[in-house]
Amino acid sequence: MRNTLLPIGFIPLVDAAPLIIAQEMGFAAQEGLALDLKRAPSWSSLRDMLTFGQVDAAHMLSPVPVATALGLGGAGVALDAIMVTSINGNVIGVGKELADQLHADGHTFGFDDPNCAGRALRAAAKSPLRIGVPFPFSMHAQLLQYWLNALGPSAPQDLEIRTVPPALMADALRAKEVDAFCVGEPWGSISVDQSQGSLLLPGSAIWQRAPEKVLAVRQDWANSETDLAHRLIRAIWRACHWLSDPSSRILAAEILSRAVYLNLPTEVIDRALSGTLTITPSGQQRSAPGFVEFHSGAANFPWRSQAQWIAGQLATRLRLNQTEAMDAAKDVFRSDIYRSALRGVTANLPGASSKIEGANQSSVTLASETGSLILPPDRFFDGSIFDPSHNA
Repeated sequence: MRNTLLPIGFIPLVDAAPLIIAQEMGFAAQEGLALDLKRAPSWSSLRDMLTFGQVDAAHMLSPVPVATALGLGGAGVALDAIMVTSINGNVIGVGKELADQLHADGHTFGFDDPNCAGRALRAAAKSPLRIGVPFPFSMHAQLLQYWLNALGPSAPQDLEIRTVPPALMADALRAKEVDAFCVGEPWGSISVDQSQGSLLLPGSAIWQRAPEKVLAVRQDWANSETDLAHRLIRAIWRACHWLSDPSSRILAAEILSRAVYLNLPTEVIDRALSGTLTITPSGQQRSAPGFVEFHSGAANFPWRSQAQWIAGQLATRLRLNQTEAMDAAKDVFRSDIYRSALRGVTANLPGASSKIEGANQSSVTLASETGSLILPPDRFFDGSIFDPSHNA
């Protein structure tokens, strides 16, 4: 029997690995699927490919389906996130002029102290600070706004967020269109290798368990193609499990490096997978444990509380009604579909579909459908806690 062909969109990033590995390592074939992986040049084009039916599913920024539910961007077609495919994986960096000023001011680029890095950045930056992000509705923009506002609100004219496709971030620095950036790997590392930037922080330093990418589908497709959605989730879940094994790292980097996918040196891709990053053109390195996570700690579960946190942040930023925004968002992360797909597999599913975000200072044991599971620390850098029951 021939496998069912599914067109799937992705952006050439390290965290597209679950889709690529699902196809290349045979996990899709185990479910009777063949993934026709279509590379997109930007997040806006990928969103449109999904919205207009050119692909059935996509590797997508986690805030995009939420933003769509709030009527922001898109073409009015509802999108659902049927699983999370990666946690974290972003870097915050600065261009040459800012890096030189930070060094002159005595900043050590420790890569692990967001309070110190944020204060140093504010002191060194000229106004306005122009920061490039890949898309307005992205975890990049969310984390930047959260981080800088938590350090003390600045005047609106002091910060300018500009949209730059990931692969063009180094070019934007070279052209002096932006002073700093937040981007997914390997494009921060490419900026360093081209001597255009230095890395200031990993995104995980701001929120230890930020849901970075999701598997997004049109809501009507999710509801009408239940069997296909379940098979796709299982295939990508197995790929995520495979990626979580340290012994898979070398092969994963080699597969991702191929011309049809990222078309970049294996060594650059391995930096993100290993969490050992070169942060300056002079070759300084820093270790960022848990830099990107594909599976462990229920990483793939689409927590409704995470969708609500995203909605709350968007509402604050865009002056929307926060209660209405969080209510509209809670059903966008489809924990119901995810549960149905993985029951009967070896997945250990949480007993609840929502949780308090930021409450785990250390690993905690949580009730699951079959017993218990361990959730890793999920701290926000400023110690804040998001309880959806108190914010709705």
